[in-house]
Amino acid sequence: MTSHVLADTCVLTGRSLRHILRSPDTIITTAVIPIALMLLFTYVFGGAIDTGDGQSYINYLLPGILLITIASGISYTAYRLFLDLQSGIVDRFQSMPIARSSVLWGHALTSLASNMVSVGIVISVALILGFRTSASPGSWIVIVGVLLLSTLTLTWVAIIAGLAAKTVDGASALSYPLIFLPFISSAFVPIATMPGPIAWFAENQPVTSIVDTIRALFAQQSIGSDIWIALIWLIGILVVAYALAIVLYNRKTTSA
Repeated sequence: MTSHVLADTCVLTGRSLRHILRSPDTIITTAVIPIALMLLFTYVFGGAIDTGDGQSYINYLLPGILLITIASGISYTAYRLFLDLQSGIVDRFQSMPIARSSVLWGHALTSLASNMVSVGIVISVALILGFRTSASPGSWIVIVGVLLLSTLTLTWVAIIAGLAAKTVDGASALSYPLIFLPFISSAFVPIATMPGPIAWFAENQPVTSIVDTIRALFAQQSIGSDIWIALIWLIGILVVAYALAIVLYNRKTTSA
């Protein structure tokens, strides 16, 4: 049974990846907004921002930009899933002897692959802009792991949007609040500079712990409890989002 699910998921993931390979502009578009923000903050606002830790602003900025890259990319997952539902291809899949969950996992794994390419592009541009890191191979493994888990978690949130949306615009609009969330965190400025209520929200929302973890790993500093808080947030949201997505998918395909 397990091998059957894995085989079906691999086939459907390959199908989704071929769609991206035929239109690589989606990956480029995903990277454009984060790169534009990185250029804006580095060269326009960066000189006026004191991070208080002595590191260059591009080093301080990059972790938040990477999360914005992921948030921008997962909107395409919701979009592609919505189109599959509207075109009737999902109904056709349901009439075939394949694992039901493989349809959603195909989109999820495609999102992981495409978003990691976008993240790689953004990091490459950051290196050109002056980003430098002393992260060890072990730290890089943890950084990639956190980014993968963040992508997977947000992807399943996007899958909910794709299943629940009534229009293409509705499916794609999910990324807007997720892109905005890092701005109310430690991603761009230290939380200590924010007014009380905003600082409280920034301190207690998931983006801050994720950003602080990645930033500390890049700088080879102690990550303290940030990584555990980040993992609790990410795994908790992932479990809830996955469960809701499966319920919505079953209702959608059963009613169809």
